[in-house]
Amino acid sequence: MFKVKKEEVKYVVKSVRMTEDMITRIQELAGIHGVSFNNIVVQCIEYALDDMKNADSDS
Repeated sequence: MFKVKKEEVKYVVKSVRMTEDMITRIQELAGIHGVSFNNIVVQCIEYALDDMKNADSDS
């Protein structure tokens, strides 16, 4: 299950394109949990990558 964490780490700047709907949903989630937009995006990507690794090892 995805859980939002509050932590500080060093980042590299990258630019990505997202739909307006996705931006809105991420902003709402960030506001609810009191974290930054970027924090939510990074955690979602980490969650997806970890889930892919788990799915690969189940095969």
